Amino acid sequence: MQTNNMSATALSTKTSTRAEALTGAFMAAILGVVLVWGVGFSHIEAVHNAAHDTRHANAFPCH
Repeated sequence: MQTNNMSATALSTKTSTRAEALTGAFMAAILGVVLVWGVGFSHIEAVHNAAHDTRHANAFPCH
């Protein structure tokens, strides 16, 4: 009976770890999209130009 309790605990820990990893990956993706779009369409010229120059420096086509 002890083994079943340990297995359930291990499964619960593995599931919560996977959920935490997926949540972290999702939040990182959302942050990345916000940064790319927010900076790319920024009305502040210095911020937009810095992002534009960075894209060109990394050989990323932007126009």
